[in-house]
Order: sequence, then C-alpha cells, then structure tokens
Amino acid sequence: THHRRQGLEGAQGKVSGLRTRQMSGIATEDDDMTKDDAAMSAPSAGSPRPYYQRDGITIYHGDCLEVLPSLSEPVDAVITDPPYSSGGAFRGDRTQSTSSKYLGSHGRGPAVEHEYSGDSRDSRGWLFWSSLWMLRCHAIAKESALAMIFTDWRQLPQCSDLFQASNWVWRGLAVWDKGNARPMSGRFSHQAEFILWGSKGAIGWDFDKPCARGVLQYPAPKTHHQAEKPVGLIEQMMQLTADGGLILDPFVGSGTTLVAAMQSGRRAIGIEASERNCEISAKRLSQGVLF
Repeated sequence: THHRRQGLEGAQGKVSGLRTRQMSGIATEDDDMTKDDAAMSAPSAGSPRPYYQRDGITIYHGDCLEVLPSLSEPVDAVITDPPYSSGGAFRGDRTQSTSSKYLGSHGRGPAVEHEYSGDSRDSRGWLFWSSLWMLRCHAIAKESALAMIFTDWRQLPQCSDLFQASNWVWRGLAVWDKGNARPMSGRFSHQAEFILWGSKGAIGWDFDKPCARGVLQYPAPKTHHQAEKPVGLIEQMMQLTADGGLILDPFVGSGTTLVAAMQSGRRAIGIEASERNCEISAKRLSQGVLF
C-alpha cells in the first residue's frame, strides 16, 4: 500500500508539473499576442516626411497601412472614400479598368479617366484588407471619435461587417442621392451611394451640433477623379465633428476631404498611394480652390 501511495503521488506530481508547464506556455503565448497587437497599433519611431503641409492640412504619399502606425496625434474623426472593389457581380467585372466600371462610355476628359489601383479585390479580400486599415484608424482615434465611410450597394453588407470587425460601434447609415443615374429599363437606377457611420465607443449628446439629414442630395462632380465626392457633401458631414478638430482620410484621392476640412476650419491628415493624386490635392489646397 505504501509503495502504491508513493507511485500515485509521483504520478500526480508529474501531471501537476505538466499542467503548470502547459499553463505557463499558454500564458506566454497570450502575452506575446497582446504584445503583437500593441505593436501593430503603436506609432513607429520614424514618421514619413509630408508631401504637403500647410495651414493645418497634411498629406502623406504612401500606403495607408504603412503610414497610419507612424501617426501620433489622436484624431477626432475618420472620413474617407476607400476603393469599393465593386462594379459588377463577378470577379471579371471587378477586374475591369476603373473607367470602364464607373464611367462607362461617357468620357469626361483625361484627368477623370486616369485609372486608379486597389479596386479589384474580391469580397473576402476587400473585407480583410479594410479591417486592417480600419483597425489602425481605430488605434489613433480619440475616444468618441466618429468614422464615416462611403460605399455602394454591393459592398454595403461587407462594410457593416467591417465596422464591427474593427472595434468601431456601427451606428447607422446615410444616403447620398446623386440625382441623375444611368437609366435601366425594368430596374431601379443606382442613383445613391451610402455613408456608414459609427464611433469609437460611446458618444454623448452635443445639443450645439445640428441634426444631420439622413438623405443628402448633391450632384456627383467629375472634375478631378472618377469617384470624386462633392465638397459640400463632405462639409455637411463634418458639421457632426468637433469644431477645429483633426480629420483623418487614409484615401485622399483628389483631396476633397482635405478641401472641405480647410473650408470648415478644421485640420486634416490625408494619405494617398498615388503621387499623381497627391499632386492634384496639393494644387487644390494651395490655390484655395472652392470646389
């Protein structure tokens, strides 16, 4: 009996030691994961040099996934119009040129017909990629910061998933009514795009702010970019943000968000992968263009 008891106690000690080592290993792995998450969201030591910087407006030329971690100043709002990767029901439709997808046969001059990249991801690829940059925007946003993201009807379900997958609180959507659209016999015309909005955590009531309409009517401009948004539309959206606050746009395009920020007395940080679009944006800002 004595020998049996010793054997049992020895076996229990081995199991206990194994469990301790296993739990220690799990704790170490969890700690490593936490450190990795923190490293992804923490600002890097070296910040990129601005392409343009004047009167509180800054443009960085580069990939937003690389530039965002280098930013250190917390932002009051994220307002952006990312590539939709839309334009059709099939993969072949999405991989067409952007002018074929969004302009059709109606040419509007070389400035607008210039192709842009990053618009051919499939549905899952777009959601994964978008979750990465939205998480990085979330990391540098202030508590209660707002996020407003443009999308179309095809990506509307994915975009709602995007907010929730990247830690933002999804709060609803608004409609941008463009007015005219290509007529399609026996079908509804696609004359609207959507603005999904949310916040970083809770938001309080500010009774000094206007009540924004849920349907915003502005004709679609086609002056600088195929997917350009009206300055007036963005200015109206900015009325919900802090006066004099800092706006972040990780997909500057032709600079409409930055122009709207300048005209509404706000500061802005913009990131753009295309040097051509950086040049267009900087020119609009330096000339004080009111469109």
